[in-house]
Amino acid sequence: MSLKVPKANNIQIFKDGYKHLQGLDDAVLRNIQAVNELSDLVRTSFGPNGRNKLVINHLGRLFVTSDAATIIREIEVVHPAAKLVVMASQAQEVEMGDATNTVIIFAGELLKKAEHLLILGLHPSEVIKGYELALTKVLSELETLSTFSLPSPLTHASLASALKPAIASKQYGYEDTLASLVAEAALAVMPPNPKNFNVDNVRVVKIMGGSLAGSKVVQGMVFGREPEGNIKKVTRAKVAVFTSALDISQTETKGTVLLKNADEMLNFTTGEEKQLERIFKEIADAGIKVIIAGSSVGELALHYLNRFDIAVLKVLSKFELRRLCRVVSATPLARIGAPTPEEAGFVDIFETKEIGGDRVTVLRQLVEGDEGFDPSARGERTRTATIVLRGATANRLDDLERAVDDGVNVIKGLLKDARMVPGAGATELELARRVDTYGSGLKGLSQHAVKKYALALEVVPRTLAENALGGAEGNEVLSRLWAKHETKDGTTWGVDVEAETDGTLEATEHKIYDSLAAKSWAFKLATEAAVSVLSVDSIIMSKPAGGPKIPQQAGNWDEDD
Repeated sequence: MSLKVPKANNIQIFKDGYKHLQGLDDAVLRNIQAVNELSDLVRTSFGPNGRNKLVINHLGRLFVTSDAATIIREIEVVHPAAKLVVMASQAQEVEMGDATNTVIIFAGELLKKAEHLLILGLHPSEVIKGYELALTKVLSELETLSTFSLPSPLTHASLASALKPAIASKQYGYEDTLASLVAEAALAVMPPNPKNFNVDNVRVVKIMGGSLAGSKVVQGMVFGREPEGNIKKVTRAKVAVFTSALDISQTETKGTVLLKNADEMLNFTTGEEKQLERIFKEIADAGIKVIIAGSSVGELALHYLNRFDIAVLKVLSKFELRRLCRVVSATPLARIGAPTPEEAGFVDIFETKEIGGDRVTVLRQLVEGDEGFDPSARGERTRTATIVLRGATANRLDDLERAVDDGVNVIKGLLKDARMVPGAGATELELARRVDTYGSGLKGLSQHAVKKYALALEVVPRTLAENALGGAEGNEVLSRLWAKHETKDGTTWGVDVEAETDGTLEATEHKIYDSLAAKSWAFKLATEAAVSVLSVDSIIMSKPAGGPKIPQQAGNWDEDD
């Protein structure tokens, strides 16, 4: 006869307040549900016809945008599984700067398809194995789908054409203007070896008023403020950059001074004035005509700067100051004093312009072909181009800036890997067809997961069609596309968002291309995120730190009762 061991009911492993969820229903399916919520949130913002979201963040700042990276950054996602997908999309933003929405949508769709398999009784490890097999197949097939590469001597037309699809997904209808601006700015700062292209050298300055048609590219840096002193324009000038304040330095200790007569009072600040005058005279004698101050400029200092005909501009952002030092080839100085010849920079034109009622300061280096260009004036120049964006509202300008930022990042990605694949959902549909065929030839339970992966790839063309044409019409377009992809020459057919004929178009004929590298990263990161969520079988959450939340008072706090 076996002994019966009494079962202990109340074994407490965790501190009070811990939540422990485990099992298929409590942990895995709840995680999938959370990611689906997030995926559905940004899904309607996908593609050229994607809807905008109006997000108000915790500081009360307003965002009207269809850019998934911005939406995800500004909404505070607290669910741990959804956070994994957010991290994957942020990794995509850092790596490629584009296709962040694809990562979230595709990861959500993979988990949606996995949910069916889990409910049918498949073990998560089988699903994970199938997804990993499918990803390997997708990445190998993706290499064979490249139909176009960015031509080697970069031209304005070829660069603008490659940028249009990426910019159209953010600013549909304005992609020609924006792509032209971004291509012009990028070519202006392109180094001899394009692989060294730095996205930091293309800047954006937003000036409210006018319309996008009034936007232009300025060779050099533009600051949205006037110079501090009376000198507003200088040409071919030496530049000194100071990170410290141009003012009399405060003493460490405070002292009391006893003044006995009027002469002592008159002579009290003379020493300081003479010291300051001596410093600025030294700077003027060194040939400096422009000073860039990284902090405040004192009134007495401004008086002497005006007297010595030195222009002074305040640049309070340390990032802007760093960029400016690259443009003028100067060393930022932490002390006030005359810079050595190596520390001083050089600028061809320092001028104040009026754009749309706003006074701005432009620092410009002349390039070959400009009037007055002298190649012997200064050695190596770091070029910077500024896109001056015009728009009616601050929100519109912010959204235009995001589209420009995407465009510049696409250029960076294409200069590293120039291969491109057909866009408009054509690549995803062709991959879905090939992965489905591959899954049919596999044995074992993982084949079900591979076939579900193929179905999940349909989400990109389906979402493009649904956002542009509506749900029912979207399904019809998808079935037409499947029919075309089954034919021998149908690999490049995608969704026509304007639906001029039957909702399908030949992507290469319309020059709709996506970066192969961006697609590859998106599939990798989305699959990785989905697999991470599926491999979780229990959630353990500790009690949040801090006291109880104070309930919000109704009405205004200072109103009388």
